[in-house]
Amino acid sequence: MLAAKATRPERAMPSAEACRRIAAVPANANATAVAASAAGAAPCAQQGSAGASSPAAFGGAADGGCAARDGLAGAGHIGRHAAADPPRAALRQLWRGSERVPGTLSGAAVLCLVFLPFALGHALSSLLRTVNAIVAPQMMASVALTPAQLGFLTSAYFLAFALFQLPVGVLLDRQGPRRVQCVLLLVAAAGTLAFAWGQSFAQLLCARALMGMGLAGCFMAAVKAVSTWIAPARLPSVQGYLIAAGGLGAAAATLPVRLALQFTDWRGLFVGLAAACAVAALGILLLAPTPPAAAPKPFRWKVLADVYRHPVFRETASLVLIPHTVFFGIQGLWVARWLRDAAHYPEQSVAWLLYLAMAALIFGAIAVGMLTEWAARRGIAPLNVAAAGIALFLLVQFGFVCNWQGGYSQLAVLFTLAGTITGIEYAIVAQAMPPALTGRAATCLNLLIFLGAFAVQAGFGQIVAFWPLDAQGRYPAVAYQAAFCVLLLLQLPGLLLFLLRRLRARRALAIQ
Repeated sequence: MLAAKATRPERAMPSAEACRRIAAVPANANATAVAASAAGAAPCAQQGSAGASSPAAFGGAADGGCAARDGLAGAGHIGRHAAADPPRAALRQLWRGSERVPGTLSGAAVLCLVFLPFALGHALSSLLRTVNAIVAPQMMASVALTPAQLGFLTSAYFLAFALFQLPVGVLLDRQGPRRVQCVLLLVAAAGTLAFAWGQSFAQLLCARALMGMGLAGCFMAAVKAVSTWIAPARLPSVQGYLIAAGGLGAAAATLPVRLALQFTDWRGLFVGLAAACAVAALGILLLAPTPPAAAPKPFRWKVLADVYRHPVFRETASLVLIPHTVFFGIQGLWVARWLRDAAHYPEQSVAWLLYLAMAALIFGAIAVGMLTEWAARRGIAPLNVAAAGIALFLLVQFGFVCNWQGGYSQLAVLFTLAGTITGIEYAIVAQAMPPALTGRAATCLNLLIFLGAFAVQAGFGQIVAFWPLDAQGRYPAVAYQAAFCVLLLLQLPGLLLFLLRRLRARRALAIQ
């Protein structure tokens, strides 16, 4: 009798309780237990439909708290855990994001949910890349840095940035720009905060490298995001706007930073920049949509070799690559030092001139795209436009070599304005490459550009340090003349080789 009474509740068990008991069957259960699980699937499904709006369903793991319909004990365990822990399910949903199909977002939605969050990350990357040009005097006095150490410290950003390019490319393909950029910006926030607390050259060096690693994917993530949600016909102009957003970030690293230093020191400034990186990461995580999952593309070294062997890639890199590295390496640090040491400009004037130079960067980034399209309509190849711009860029650097005393301020602005032509290589390579190689081609370019920028920025400081400081702690103008002369000699062969190839091509065409 007692046994019969004990079995009655089992028969009258509610369907939800039956689901939980069935889900608790061990993974190695015998065939009888599996059959019982299958028999209970129908009531479980009914219960799941009734509980579809529960927090467990929001997590997507238990489907209304019942996993028996899957016939898997492990899934039932996950479902029971999710039902007991709704916050974890909500976090999983937050990490997955709001899935949307490309092409279904309006223009305003793409602007607010895609372009602006990723453009903010790119702007912060440009700001942190160039901010040392303004805070260098305070930082050198606080930590007792030499110019050679300053150059190596600032260039550590480029080295870490370059070395992390290939992993970033793989991560972007596998996880998407939303997740990758969120995590990397949090890494950048940690590196920026560590930089603010650094007390020695070694600590600052490690923090600067961590900062560069965290910001390594800003531009590529932005490009991948907008290329997912924006029609291909609009990509060139939108990419120009992204570069302009980077110019705004670099502009914020000049006069606005100088004004901020009136209320705090350089350490407080970097604490604020770390908070800005964290806010940008949160904004991307909350706002950016997620496209439907696609099969990840395997990474093969042969693909990178195909990119480097491509004739257009090699011709473009031989002309534009070294000027691009010079532009990044010098504009982010040494132009400001040159204005202080060689031109004897006060700090306020240096900040103002750098601000004007960054405004020129924004104008130049947009103008280069418009000029390239205008030339293409008239049959002028983009590489020819790049060659003309590189020639102008080298002419400006020749003014530095000659120490043109009447045009110090003009040289500082013209260096940035003319240097924007180097960004054209991304568009040239993308147009020439097969669609399957365009992303990897951009990654290969970034790898070479930022490795070169590291060498330029560190090497420039080593050359300047050959001369002794004067009584005011400044290096003589001849030190900068020698350093710019070395850079000019490194860039000239690429332009001469391009002109020689064009001359040979014209002769061959004339003979035919």
